[in-house]
Amino acid sequence: MRKRILYVEDDVEIGSWVKEDLEQRGYEVTWLKSGDGAGTKVQEHDLVILDVMLPGLDGFTVGQRLKKDAPGLPVLMLSARTSVEDKLQGLKFADDYLVKPFHPDELSARIEVLLRRSGQTAAAIIRLGHILVNLTENRITNEQTGEEILLTGKQYQIFMHFLRHPNQILTKEQIYEAVWGEPYMEGDKTLMVHIRHLREKIELNPGSPEIIETIRGIGYRVKQ
Repeated sequence: MRKRILYVEDDVEIGSWVKEDLEQRGYEVTWLKSGDGAGTKVQEHDLVILDVMLPGLDGFTVGQRLKKDAPGLPVLMLSARTSVEDKLQGLKFADDYLVKPFHPDELSARIEVLLRRSGQTAAAIIRLGHILVNLTENRITNEQTGEEILLTGKQYQIFMHFLRHPNQILTKEQIYEAVWGEPYMEGDKTLMVHIRHLREKIELNPGSPEIIETIRGIGYRVKQ
């Protein structure tokens, strides 16, 4: 089955050749020239390619909204912006960031990696020990008791950020800036408090967590 890509790009020349190239490689491409309407189409696609400079809402804003609607959907940012600050802003929510100009082979390779990764981790259900995470329904269940685990908005965003980066050690700074969208202040205990409460809900023994690991001196990791 052909993979479906939602492509948001306002530059007609770039959009035309990227769409044509991807279709020649076997993808089905829906091309939008702005972020308007992207939210209504996102569930129908397997991956989103998103330009940063768009008319109306910029790509960062559009991408963050799409990720909230479909947390498991890979998002690849395209931008002529090369600064570290722009890349970090994009990678707070996106899965990859490719700088223009780029070679079509590199774009294709990055798409293949994201689709392969999402096929492994963003299937309908992820099992982590005793809990089941249904990404389609945004529902977490204790498999032992059958009870649904209810998270607050921030707890859910933190947990989804871990699931989008399986087996990866994430620093406190990375998690905080991805979820809260603002710089992390050294000594701020907000994230630690949220993770403690999150562990109380999802871990069998919050005092000895097996799902959200603490990597001493660095941050946290969720193994899959």
